[in-house]
Amino acid sequence: MSAVPGVRPGTGLEVDYADPARLPALLADPHVLAVFGFRAGDAAPPSDDPRYLQVGLQPDGEPQLEVWRSTGAVQCGRDADGLAWASDGALMFGALQIDEARHGGIAGAAEHSYAQLLSALPRHGYPHLLRIWNYLDAIIEGEGDDERYRQFCIGRARGLGDVDPGTLPAATAIGRLDGVRVLQVYWLAARAPGTPLENPRQVSAWRYPRQYGPQSPSFARAMLAAPGSTLPLLLSGTASVVGHATLHGEDTLRQLEETFANLDALVGTARARLPALPARFGAGSRLKVYVRDAAEIPLVRQALSRHLPPEVAYIVLHAAVCRRDLRVEIDGVHGA
Repeated sequence: MSAVPGVRPGTGLEVDYADPARLPALLADPHVLAVFGFRAGDAAPPSDDPRYLQVGLQPDGEPQLEVWRSTGAVQCGRDADGLAWASDGALMFGALQIDEARHGGIAGAAEHSYAQLLSALPRHGYPHLLRIWNYLDAIIEGEGDDERYRQFCIGRARGLGDVDPGTLPAATAIGRLDGVRVLQVYWLAARAPGTPLENPRQVSAWRYPRQYGPQSPSFARAMLAAPGSTLPLLLSGTASVVGHATLHGEDTLRQLEETFANLDALVGTARARLPALPARFGAGSRLKVYVRDAAEIPLVRQALSRHLPPEVAYIVLHAAVCRRDLRVEIDGVHGA
Protein backbone atom coordinates (compact mmCIF):
# COMPACT_ATOMS: atom_id res chain seq x y z
CA MET A 1 0.00 0.00 0.00
CA SER A 2 1.36 3.42 -0.90
CA ALA A 3 1.74 5.93 1.93
CA VAL A 4 -0.85 8.65 2.40
CA PRO A 5 0.84 12.09 2.46
CA GLY A 6 0.89 13.49 5.98
CA VAL A 7 -0.26 10.25 7.63
CA ARG A 8 2.34 8.20 9.47
CA PRO A 9 1.80 4.43 9.63
CA GLY A 10 -0.15 3.68 12.79
CA THR A 11 -1.24 7.28 13.35
CA GLY A 12 -4.08 7.15 15.83
CA LEU A 13 -5.74 8.46 18.93
CA GLU A 14 -7.25 6.56 21.85
CA VAL A 15 -9.82 8.29 24.06
CA ASP A 16 -10.58 6.99 27.54
CA TYR A 17 -11.70 8.07 31.01
CA ALA A 18 -9.61 7.90 34.16
CA ASP A 19 -9.64 8.66 37.89
CA PRO A 20 -8.43 12.22 38.66
CA ALA A 21 -5.96 10.75 41.16
CA ARG A 22 -4.02 9.46 38.15
CA LEU A 23 -3.37 12.94 36.72
CA PRO A 24 0.36 13.12 37.66
CA ALA A 25 1.02 9.67 36.18
CA LEU A 26 -0.91 10.51 33.03
CA LEU A 27 1.01 13.72 32.45
CA ALA A 28 4.27 11.81 32.96
CA ASP A 29 3.33 9.54 30.03
CA PRO A 30 5.08 10.72 26.84
CA HIS A 31 2.19 9.37 24.72
CA VAL A 32 -0.55 11.45 26.38
CA LEU A 33 -1.64 14.21 24.02
CA ALA A 34 -4.26 15.87 26.25
CA VAL A 35 -6.15 15.46 29.53
CA PHE A 36 -9.42 17.17 30.46
CA GLY A 37 -10.86 17.63 33.93
CA PHE A 38 -14.59 18.26 34.33
CA ARG A 39 -15.60 20.05 37.48
CA ALA A 40 -17.28 23.40 38.13
CA GLY A 41 -15.33 25.53 40.58
CA ASP A 42 -11.90 24.60 41.89
CA ALA A 43 -12.45 20.92 42.68
CA ALA A 44 -10.63 19.53 39.64
CA PRO A 45 -6.98 18.65 40.21
CA PRO A 46 -4.63 21.55 39.34
CA SER A 47 -1.77 21.40 36.84
CA ASP A 48 0.07 23.93 34.69
CA ASP A 49 0.97 21.28 32.09
CA PRO A 50 -0.13 22.63 28.66
CA ARG A 51 -1.78 19.28 27.90
CA TYR A 52 -4.25 19.68 30.79
CA LEU A 53 -7.46 21.70 30.58
CA GLN A 54 -10.06 22.07 33.31
CA VAL A 55 -13.54 22.53 31.83
CA GLY A 56 -16.10 24.11 34.14
CA LEU A 57 -18.86 21.56 33.62
CA GLN A 58 -20.25 19.64 36.58
CA PRO A 59 -20.10 15.85 36.18
CA ASP A 60 -22.73 13.54 37.57
CA GLY A 61 -21.24 11.23 40.17
CA GLU A 62 -17.53 10.85 40.71
CA PRO A 63 -15.46 13.13 38.44
CA GLN A 64 -13.41 11.54 35.69
CA LEU A 65 -10.63 12.73 33.45
CA GLU A 66 -10.87 12.40 29.69
CA VAL A 67 -7.53 11.25 28.30
CA TRP A 68 -6.24 11.39 24.72
CA ARG A 69 -3.38 8.97 24.05
CA SER A 70 -1.30 9.13 20.90
CA THR A 71 0.62 6.39 19.15
CA GLY A 72 3.60 8.74 18.88
CA ALA A 73 5.80 10.55 21.37
CA VAL A 74 4.36 13.94 22.33
CA GLN A 75 5.95 17.35 22.60
CA CYS A 76 4.10 20.25 24.24
CA GLY A 77 4.37 23.91 25.17
CA ARG A 78 2.70 27.31 25.34
CA ASP A 79 3.03 30.04 22.75
CA ALA A 80 3.61 33.65 23.69
CA ASP A 81 -0.05 34.43 22.95
CA GLY A 82 -1.21 31.91 25.57
CA LEU A 83 -2.10 29.07 23.22
CA ALA A 84 -1.42 25.67 24.82
CA TRP A 85 -0.43 22.90 22.45
CA ALA A 86 0.81 19.32 22.18
CA SER A 87 1.74 17.37 19.07
CA ASP A 88 3.09 14.00 18.00
CA GLY A 89 4.20 14.59 14.41
CA ALA A 90 0.78 13.77 12.95
CA LEU A 91 -1.79 15.24 15.34
CA MET A 92 -2.00 18.47 17.30
CA PHE A 93 -4.05 19.33 20.38
CA GLY A 94 -4.52 23.03 21.01
CA ALA A 95 -6.45 25.08 23.57
CA LEU A 96 -7.33 28.71 24.17
CA GLN A 97 -9.09 30.38 27.09
CA ILE A 98 -10.28 33.85 26.12
CA ASP A 99 -11.62 36.41 28.60
CA GLU A 100 -14.78 37.82 27.05
CA ALA A 101 -14.40 41.17 28.82
CA ARG A 102 -11.14 41.86 27.00
CA HIS A 103 -12.85 41.50 23.61
CA GLY A 104 -16.17 43.26 24.12
CA GLY A 105 -18.25 40.13 24.80
CA ILE A 106 -18.76 36.66 23.44
CA ALA A 107 -18.79 37.65 19.73
CA GLY A 108 -15.44 39.39 20.02
CA ALA A 109 -13.97 36.57 22.10
CA ALA A 110 -15.07 34.00 19.51
CA GLU A 111 -13.68 36.04 16.61
CA HIS A 112 -10.37 36.49 18.41
CA SER A 113 -10.07 32.82 19.40
CA TYR A 114 -10.77 31.49 15.91
CA ALA A 115 -8.44 33.97 14.22
CA GLN A 116 -5.72 33.02 16.71
CA LEU A 117 -6.42 29.32 16.21
CA LEU A 118 -6.21 29.56 12.41
CA SER A 119 -2.94 31.48 12.55
CA ALA A 120 -1.43 28.86 14.87
CA LEU A 121 -2.18 25.82 12.70
CA PRO A 122 0.22 26.53 9.81
CA ARG A 123 2.82 27.87 12.23
CA HIS A 124 2.84 24.52 14.02
CA GLY A 125 2.56 22.51 10.79
CA TYR A 126 -0.91 21.03 11.38
CA PRO A 127 -3.12 22.91 8.89
CA HIS A 128 -6.19 20.66 8.91
CA LEU A 129 -8.81 21.05 11.64
CA LEU A 130 -10.61 17.81 12.46
CA ARG A 131 -12.60 18.59 15.60
CA ILE A 132 -13.33 21.62 17.84
CA TRP A 133 -15.02 21.94 21.25
CA ASN A 134 -16.43 25.29 22.41
CA TYR A 135 -17.54 25.82 26.02
CA LEU A 136 -19.02 29.14 27.11
CA ASP A 137 -21.06 30.34 30.05
CA ALA A 138 -24.82 31.06 29.72
CA ILE A 139 -25.06 29.93 26.11
CA ILE A 140 -28.77 30.76 25.69
CA GLU A 141 -28.86 33.98 27.71
CA GLY A 142 -30.24 36.99 25.81
CA GLU A 143 -33.23 37.55 23.56
CA GLY A 144 -33.47 37.18 19.79
CA ASP A 145 -30.24 37.86 17.94
CA ASP A 146 -28.66 39.04 21.20
CA GLU A 147 -28.68 35.46 22.48
CA ARG A 148 -25.14 34.50 23.41
CA TYR A 149 -25.00 31.44 21.17
CA ARG A 150 -26.10 33.50 18.17
CA GLN A 151 -23.46 36.08 19.00
CA PHE A 152 -20.88 33.32 19.37
CA CYS A 153 -21.79 32.04 15.88
CA ILE A 154 -21.28 35.54 14.45
CA GLY A 155 -17.85 35.84 16.05
CA ARG A 156 -16.80 32.32 15.06
CA ALA A 157 -17.69 32.97 11.41
CA ARG A 158 -15.75 36.25 11.42
CA GLY A 159 -12.72 34.51 12.89
CA LEU A 160 -12.91 31.70 10.35
CA GLY A 161 -13.13 34.16 7.47
CA ASP A 162 -13.77 33.03 3.92
CA VAL A 163 -13.98 29.25 4.33
CA ASP A 164 -15.47 26.54 2.14
CA PRO A 165 -18.32 25.20 4.33
CA GLY A 166 -17.71 21.73 2.93
CA THR A 167 -14.36 21.68 4.73
CA LEU A 168 -15.62 22.73 8.19
CA PRO A 169 -14.52 20.55 11.11
CA ALA A 170 -16.78 18.60 13.42
CA ALA A 171 -17.66 20.62 16.52
CA THR A 172 -19.52 20.97 19.80
CA ALA A 173 -20.78 24.18 21.42
CA ILE A 174 -22.10 23.73 24.96
CA GLY A 175 -23.04 26.09 27.75
CA ARG A 176 -21.25 26.00 31.08
CA LEU A 177 -23.20 26.95 34.20
CA ASP A 178 -20.31 28.31 36.23
CA GLY A 179 -20.80 32.06 35.69
CA VAL A 180 -17.25 32.45 34.35
CA ARG A 181 -17.21 34.56 31.19
CA VAL A 182 -14.19 32.87 29.64
CA LEU A 183 -14.57 31.15 26.27
CA GLN A 184 -12.80 27.79 26.22
CA VAL A 185 -11.91 26.47 22.76
CA TYR A 186 -9.87 23.34 22.17
CA TRP A 187 -9.26 21.28 19.08
CA LEU A 188 -7.66 18.38 17.28
CA ALA A 189 -5.80 19.18 14.07
CA ALA A 190 -3.72 17.05 11.72
CA ARG A 191 -1.10 17.18 9.00
CA ALA A 192 -3.52 15.40 6.64
CA PRO A 193 -7.14 16.43 5.99
CA GLY A 194 -10.10 14.37 7.12
CA THR A 195 -13.48 13.97 5.45
CA PRO A 196 -16.34 16.02 6.95
CA LEU A 197 -19.62 14.10 7.09
CA GLU A 198 -23.21 15.27 7.13
CA ASN A 199 -26.32 13.56 8.51
CA PRO A 200 -28.95 12.57 5.90
CA ARG A 201 -31.66 13.22 8.53
CA GLN A 202 -30.56 16.81 9.10
CA VAL A 203 -29.99 20.03 7.22
CA SER A 204 -26.31 20.89 7.35
CA ALA A 205 -25.82 23.33 10.23
CA TRP A 206 -24.20 25.88 7.92
CA ARG A 207 -27.41 25.87 5.82
CA TYR A 208 -29.78 26.69 8.70
CA PRO A 209 -32.44 29.30 7.83
CA ARG A 210 -32.48 32.82 9.24
CA GLN A 211 -34.85 31.90 12.10
CA TYR A 212 -31.87 30.49 14.02
CA GLY A 213 -29.89 33.70 13.85
CA PRO A 214 -28.07 36.05 11.47
CA GLN A 215 -25.15 33.62 11.12
CA SER A 216 -25.64 29.88 10.70
CA PRO A 217 -23.43 27.60 12.82
CA SER A 218 -20.06 26.65 11.29
CA PHE A 219 -19.47 22.92 11.71
CA ALA A 220 -19.83 19.48 10.13
CA ARG A 221 -21.82 16.70 11.80
CA ALA A 222 -18.82 14.34 12.04
CA MET A 223 -15.27 13.89 10.79
CA LEU A 224 -13.64 10.80 9.34
CA ALA A 225 -9.86 10.92 9.49
CA ALA A 226 -7.61 10.46 6.47
CA PRO A 227 -7.15 6.95 5.04
CA GLY A 228 -4.24 5.21 6.70
CA SER A 229 -5.05 6.72 10.09
CA THR A 230 -6.54 4.74 12.97
CA LEU A 231 -8.34 7.73 14.48
CA PRO A 232 -11.91 6.98 15.57
CA LEU A 233 -14.90 8.63 13.94
CA LEU A 234 -15.23 12.08 15.53
CA LEU A 235 -18.89 12.82 16.29
CA SER A 236 -20.10 16.40 16.70
CA GLY A 237 -22.58 17.47 19.31
CA THR A 238 -25.78 15.67 18.32
CA ALA A 239 -29.31 16.35 19.56
CA SER A 240 -32.98 15.90 18.72
CA VAL A 241 -32.96 17.87 15.48
CA VAL A 242 -34.49 16.53 12.25
CA GLY A 243 -34.23 18.71 9.18
CA HIS A 244 -33.46 21.91 11.04
CA ALA A 245 -36.25 21.70 13.64
CA THR A 246 -36.11 20.55 17.26
CA LEU A 247 -38.36 17.57 17.97
CA HIS A 248 -39.97 16.55 21.30
CA GLY A 249 -39.19 19.84 23.04
CA GLU A 250 -40.88 18.85 26.31
CA ASP A 251 -39.86 15.18 26.41
CA THR A 252 -36.27 14.41 27.37
CA LEU A 253 -36.50 10.66 26.76
CA ARG A 254 -37.95 11.09 23.28
CA GLN A 255 -35.22 13.62 22.55
CA LEU A 256 -32.66 11.06 23.67
CA GLU A 257 -34.16 8.48 21.29
CA GLU A 258 -34.02 10.97 18.41
CA THR A 259 -30.43 11.79 19.29
CA PHE A 260 -29.46 8.14 19.02
CA ALA A 261 -31.30 7.89 15.69
CA ASN A 262 -29.13 10.77 14.45
CA LEU A 263 -25.96 9.15 15.77
CA ASP A 264 -26.91 5.89 14.05
CA ALA A 265 -27.39 7.79 10.79
CA LEU A 266 -23.96 9.40 11.13
CA VAL A 267 -22.29 6.05 11.79
CA GLY A 268 -24.08 4.67 8.72
CA THR A 269 -22.79 7.55 6.62
CA ALA A 270 -19.26 6.90 7.86
CA ARG A 271 -19.52 3.15 7.19
CA ALA A 272 -20.36 3.85 3.54
CA ARG A 273 -16.77 5.16 3.32
CA LEU A 274 -15.21 2.89 5.95
CA PRO A 275 -17.06 -0.45 6.08
CA ALA A 276 -14.78 -1.78 8.83
CA LEU A 277 -16.28 0.73 11.27
CA PRO A 278 -18.64 -1.07 13.68
CA ALA A 279 -22.32 -0.46 12.97
CA ARG A 280 -23.15 0.01 16.66
CA PHE A 281 -21.49 1.65 19.63
CA GLY A 282 -19.26 -0.72 21.57
CA ALA A 283 -15.90 -1.04 23.31
CA GLY A 284 -14.31 1.44 20.90
CA SER A 285 -16.86 4.17 21.65
CA ARG A 286 -16.54 6.98 24.20
CA LEU A 287 -19.40 9.43 24.74
CA LYS A 288 -20.10 12.65 26.63
CA VAL A 289 -23.77 13.20 27.48
CA TYR A 290 -24.84 16.78 28.26
CA VAL A 291 -28.10 17.12 30.23
CA ARG A 292 -29.84 20.47 30.75
CA ASP A 293 -31.90 19.66 33.85
CA ALA A 294 -29.85 18.13 36.67
CA ALA A 295 -33.02 16.60 38.17
CA GLU A 296 -33.44 14.54 34.98
CA ILE A 297 -29.96 13.01 35.04
CA PRO A 298 -31.09 9.79 36.84
CA LEU A 299 -33.81 9.35 34.21
CA VAL A 300 -31.31 9.90 31.41
CA ARG A 301 -28.90 7.41 32.96
CA GLN A 302 -31.61 4.77 33.07
CA ALA A 303 -32.36 5.37 29.40
CA LEU A 304 -28.67 5.25 28.49
CA SER A 305 -28.39 1.83 30.07
CA ARG A 306 -31.11 0.66 27.67
CA HIS A 307 -29.55 2.28 24.58
CA LEU A 308 -25.90 1.38 25.17
CA PRO A 309 -24.15 -1.92 25.82
CA PRO A 310 -22.19 -2.07 29.09
CA GLU A 311 -18.82 -1.86 27.35
CA VAL A 312 -19.50 1.72 26.17
CA ALA A 313 -17.81 4.18 28.53
CA TYR A 314 -19.46 7.58 28.92
CA ILE A 315 -19.65 10.54 31.25
CA VAL A 316 -22.73 12.63 32.04
CA LEU A 317 -22.34 16.40 32.45
CA HIS A 318 -24.81 19.03 33.66
CA ALA A 319 -24.77 21.63 30.89
CA ALA A 320 -26.91 23.92 28.75
CA VAL A 321 -27.53 23.01 25.11
CA CYS A 322 -27.50 25.67 22.38
CA ARG A 323 -31.30 25.82 21.90
CA ARG A 324 -33.81 26.49 24.65
CA ASP A 325 -35.98 23.56 23.53
CA LEU A 326 -33.09 21.07 23.50
CA ARG A 327 -32.75 19.09 26.71
CA VAL A 328 -29.91 16.67 25.94
CA GLU A 329 -26.94 16.40 23.58
CA ILE A 330 -24.28 13.74 22.96
CA ASP A 331 -20.86 13.86 21.37
CA GLY A 332 -17.95 11.46 21.30
CA VAL A 333 -15.78 9.10 19.29
CA HIS A 334 -16.51 5.76 17.71
CA GLY A 335 -14.07 3.14 16.49
CA ALA A 336 -13.27 -0.54 16.43
